[in-house]
Amino acid sequence: MEKLVAIIMAVFAAPLLIGGAYLLSLGGSPYYVIAGITMLVTAFLLFKRHWSAYGLYTVFIIATVAWALWESGFYWWALAPRVGFPLIFGLLMLLPWVANKMHGKKTRVSADTTNSALNKDNFKKNPLYYWGLLASVGVGALLSFGSLANNATDKLGELDLTATSTDTSANLGDPLSNGEQTSEGEWSAYGRTDYGQRYSPLTQINTSNVKDLELAWQIQTGDVKGPNDVGETTYQATPLKIGNALFMCTPHNWVLALDADSGETLWKFDPKVEKNLQRQHQTCRGVSYYAGQAGADNVVADTNTAASGNSSVINTATSKATTSNVMVQKIAGNTFDNASTQCDAKIFIPTSDAKLYALDPNTGQRCQDFGDDGALDLMHNMPFKQAGYYYSTSPPIVAGGVIIVAGAVNDNYDVNSPSGVIRAYDVNTGELMWNWDSGDPDNTAPFDVNDPTQVYRTSSPNSWSTASADEALGLAYFPMGNRTPDQLGSYRNAAEEKYATSVVALDLKTGEARWVQQFVHHDLWDMDTPAQPTLLDLDTADGVQPALVVPTKQGDVYVLNRATGEPIVPIKERPAPQGYLVAGEHAAPTQPYSALSFEPEPLTEKDMWGASLIDQMMCRIEFNQLNYDGRYTPPSVEGTLVYPGNFGTFNWGGIAVDPKNGVMFGMPTYLAFKSKLIPRDNLGDAETNKGEQGVNANKGADYAVEMGPFLSPLGVPCQQPPWGTIAGANLATGEIAYQRKNGTVQDLSPIPLKLELGVPGIGGPIITQGGVAFLSAATENNFRAYDLKNGDVLWNVRIPAGGQATPMTYLNSKGEQMVVLVAGGHGSVGTTIGDYVMAYKLADQAE
Repeated sequence: MEKLVAIIMAVFAAPLLIGGAYLLSLGGSPYYVIAGITMLVTAFLLFKRHWSAYGLYTVFIIATVAWALWESGFYWWALAPRVGFPLIFGLLMLLPWVANKMHGKKTRVSADTTNSALNKDNFKKNPLYYWGLLASVGVGALLSFGSLANNATDKLGELDLTATSTDTSANLGDPLSNGEQTSEGEWSAYGRTDYGQRYSPLTQINTSNVKDLELAWQIQTGDVKGPNDVGETTYQATPLKIGNALFMCTPHNWVLALDADSGETLWKFDPKVEKNLQRQHQTCRGVSYYAGQAGADNVVADTNTAASGNSSVINTATSKATTSNVMVQKIAGNTFDNASTQCDAKIFIPTSDAKLYALDPNTGQRCQDFGDDGALDLMHNMPFKQAGYYYSTSPPIVAGGVIIVAGAVNDNYDVNSPSGVIRAYDVNTGELMWNWDSGDPDNTAPFDVNDPTQVYRTSSPNSWSTASADEALGLAYFPMGNRTPDQLGSYRNAAEEKYATSVVALDLKTGEARWVQQFVHHDLWDMDTPAQPTLLDLDTADGVQPALVVPTKQGDVYVLNRATGEPIVPIKERPAPQGYLVAGEHAAPTQPYSALSFEPEPLTEKDMWGASLIDQMMCRIEFNQLNYDGRYTPPSVEGTLVYPGNFGTFNWGGIAVDPKNGVMFGMPTYLAFKSKLIPRDNLGDAETNKGEQGVNANKGADYAVEMGPFLSPLGVPCQQPPWGTIAGANLATGEIAYQRKNGTVQDLSPIPLKLELGVPGIGGPIITQGGVAFLSAATENNFRAYDLKNGDVLWNVRIPAGGQATPMTYLNSKGEQMVVLVAGGHGSVGTTIGDYVMAYKLADQAE
């Protein structure tokens, strides 16, 4: 037994010695080479059955524990990889089958002396070694396991939710096109209204009873990821609730109308989008709604005739007329793709083959009076028209009589790509009213869609996320991305430099830019502004201000006056790294940051993590090989560490805002990425253009780019957890009240252990006036409700697939508050794939 332990220890020690020597040559920690030498010597002495192995290993354990505490503090998830295997080998050495074989020196055994007597005699001669090792292992284990009781990472606190004003109606969003406000029981836009708050004034579900939520109904849409789909085929949809129907889309751009009481399909529209492996994303975050001009007189309030298929199913639960003129007919789930009709109200769906469809909310038929029989081809006037290079994943915004469409342009595929132009079309006819191209921002007069000589700017910065609007100010607010190639700045003109990675306020009537606030100067990191801006009237020290809140990938949350673009929470500049630049490139000397920020501390070698000393050492080696001078280290041919990474501290899920109390709730995520520029001549036969991660060709550029998360050889993040958190902050003061780790590794690890490390995620939260925040998003199949005040988990249920979508809430026809989540998984983050729509409500108290 002692020889087996010695062999295993030697096998474990060899890579520590070799890798540790290499790490030391890179300027890294000397611990690993020392550990390798010590464990090899211990293994040799153990193999020789010499008690000095115990003395040496006792010193090693003491030194390891001291080193681990010095590097990581009293934090379990940092201590465990450092001391885990050394302590395990110490325990193995303490086993009687090993210890009883030890002796102090070579002794010739006479024929009449038993091994048992010899071992017993020598054990008695060396109690210091045995008990010394036992004590060191015991103390090390106690310190390690004792750290489990120490919350070393969370910030605990409370938000002030004691606002005295109860009138939030003027702070929830603009009226619909028919002049009426969104009813409190409805959800009429992606963020509930065009203010993008993701806030519902419903209070039926609150912090006291949310624990009683139960599944009310569940359906499967039938749209699932197929073998010929791109990697990131994913459900990210947030349904709308109009009347008593839910409207949602699926990854392949089906539009479904569902009965809000039962989930039964009322109709389905299938645009028959062809598969194209050149797309980086196959997803749909939502549809858009136009209420029309007919007003509420057309509303049919009889919910009893729904079963016959003749009438609309609408919400009468609040004892007042619905704000919608929609009359959704139950037509047995029929599918419409070619039939058309004339429409007043409309549902709009952008598709991944660059079309925009207008549909009748009652039937799902195409609106024949919009565009070309209910459709627009968004490739008009594009400078380049590669199939799969341009499409919309986010719902357009309807405001001021126009529907404004932006889109995604594939990152790093081709220097000559379609334009990121933002275009406004007449909401009734589809006529182009204006176009704002960030590469040519002053030329907003509408192009002639039939004139091939009028083309938008090549590859100009785009807006792939969701916009917001304030009709009273006459402005729409767009989060802006970067120009492709994202990591190479020499292709950009002055206008593109000005508007990239920013938020821009566009005039609803003319498309002219009223103001812009940039978040990254000369962006070389693909730090697109990813989230919908949130609008609210914010009570500040200078009085009530019309505010706009934008979270960013870097972790900064910008709070601006939405009328002027001036900061409400201070914005400052600080010096940025300048090294490692390729020929012809430059880096901005300073970069902005907000006083309200969830930016992580810069990484150091001590922050590297792993399941054992070996893979932690491998992460340390790669960390020292990569160029890294902190946030905004320029990309390089050697390889650069990007942290916060391209996944973003915040991504398209954004934040939810309580406009009554002026607070936000969000899910800051921390995952470092690697970026490497590959000279064109060195690209060889590398497989390219398989999504945002991996090697992308940058056709026409001097460099291709390789990007991906910074992971250990075992596929876990190289930086220590937590990787995912939830947080609450005061928007007026910029004070973060709490930030707590969120999620377990039960769906990430081979063994489904509910270890709460705090896992990354993508998706967004919602808030209700009942003081509850709802969020799934994390890379585990769970749906949770949190106390908005302090972040406590109040409700936690398992779901059948990944919940990488933003939930929503509404009242059904019986006046019951429902919470709906689309659970379909995420193709590129590895959560369980599915096609579920799940609705929850409070358990019947009478049962």
